[in-house]
Amino acid sequence: MGGSLGCHRSIPKDPTDFGCAKRKFSAACNFSHILVNQERLNINTATEEELMTLPGVNRGVAQNIVEYRDCIGGFRKVEDLALVSGVGAAKLEAIKLEICVSSRTSSSQHSPSSLRKDAEHQSSCAGVNINSATPAQLMSIRGITEKMAKNVVAFRSEHGAFRSIEDLVRVPSFNGSLLDKIRFQVFVERSRAPSTNTNGGVTCTTTTTTSKSHPSPTSFSLVSDDLDLPPGGPTQIISVRPSVEPPAALREGKPVVRLATWSLQGCSSDKANNPGVKEVVCMTLLENDIKLLAVQDLLDREALDKFCVELNQATLSSVRKWKWPRGLWKSVVSEKPTGRSSKGVSFSGFLWDSSSGVDLRDAALLEPPVVNGNSNHSSPQLYRAHFSLGSYELTVVNVHMQASSNTQEVKCPHLSASIQETLRGEKELVVLGDFGSSSQNSELDALRKEKLWPLVPPTQFTNISTRQPQGTRCLDNIWLSRSLKKIYSGHYMVVREGLTNPWIPDNWSWGGVASDHCPLLAEFYIEACSKELSRPGVTVVDRGDFMPKHER
Repeated sequence: MGGSLGCHRSIPKDPTDFGCAKRKFSAACNFSHILVNQERLNINTATEEELMTLPGVNRGVAQNIVEYRDCIGGFRKVEDLALVSGVGAAKLEAIKLEICVSSRTSSSQHSPSSLRKDAEHQSSCAGVNINSATPAQLMSIRGITEKMAKNVVAFRSEHGAFRSIEDLVRVPSFNGSLLDKIRFQVFVERSRAPSTNTNGGVTCTTTTTTSKSHPSPTSFSLVSDDLDLPPGGPTQIISVRPSVEPPAALREGKPVVRLATWSLQGCSSDKANNPGVKEVVCMTLLENDIKLLAVQDLLDREALDKFCVELNQATLSSVRKWKWPRGLWKSVVSEKPTGRSSKGVSFSGFLWDSSSGVDLRDAALLEPPVVNGNSNHSSPQLYRAHFSLGSYELTVVNVHMQASSNTQEVKCPHLSASIQETLRGEKELVVLGDFGSSSQNSELDALRKEKLWPLVPPTQFTNISTRQPQGTRCLDNIWLSRSLKKIYSGHYMVVREGLTNPWIPDNWSWGGVASDHCPLLAEFYIEACSKELSRPGVTVVDRGDFMPKHER
């Protein structure tokens, strides 16, 4: 090999530089782990220039890594690098064989297994345990005043031990901003007798828990080194999906199909490639037997195709192990933006299982209405598609409206004109998506004037977060025309389980939600059609069939 073992530059940029034309760099780990570990770049001591020698790391990303490292006091494990802006799970997967983590004062390099043990050890002995600290110990934390320290102790005495560091926001004088600043100076340690917990049908026994980063309360995690883990996330925890079976294919003896809407909150291609996000989206569709999904807030038109490919070709363990047919999935995305998000313009799309009697006839972006000779660009762009559900023809209108950050209510005065001018004459009509507010908002009166009625009442919340898993607002809805009452089964649901994953970043922690919106589904009766439904025991259509140009 030659060269200095401590010089990161000696790592070949191209794995084939080892001299074997088809030898992969990862193969070298199998017979020379000491050499590889010595040549890895320690991301806790590397300069910006050294970080820029990593594939895909430019000056801006290198600066972000250094700033983040200084802010948290050093990385505890390689996977934490994915939380840095500009890195993410996909880039981490590309460079993880070239990096390692050790303390700032130590020059020794560690194997991944030893790093996990070091991180666990540091979690239990570094920082301040907020469940046992005295006021004086709490005041040693930068940013904590004497009054705040006393508030923590008083809150703990009144309400019992903290379950997670996020509970600090419930203490007077604390807020989310302060929590972010002190997050890596504190931890929670709780000791209790073994007990049995359940979540979505999954049961296990838990004992002493020591943690500084917590999976969401709506997710379930275990610790294991011998499990099939997807790449790009924390290797010490895994995701366990709710133990469910897909609902019956019949309702009152009649075949049914489930239609749903889901705003994926700024879903770029990078986000769609995150194994946690991909698992949540794909498994939510399979577990809830959703056959047609309207999606909003796609930052990249290609993002929706990532889920389509995963459902058809299954690379994640949970998707591969799904014991019922997965179907044959297709997708279509609007050619032009349909709305705006905090990260820029966004697109809308549809994802459907073509083996279940659902077929796309056409899809088009409806132009905003013309007022006084001018096009109204403030009006939401409606993405309309005509689908066949068995023998029924259905018009589905995908809506993405953004709430005002000040009033928390949508302001789209021309929605009325848009709906009335473009949807007049449509009979079997479903208008669904993110409306930015509840159905009682007067801006949605235009839907009521068109004889449409909402499924979700204003009191039922459709948003979600790890801090407030039950939600706080009703943002999403499905509006139906009266003509659909004959095929609507009377069943709808806001899905709240299984929406988090240990591989999804949650601020400076792991275990976040795939989106701050919940999927919302409705169930319809369909008549038998020529295609067999994708149900247990039914053969699935060949996944290699031709896909038309308008489908992605």
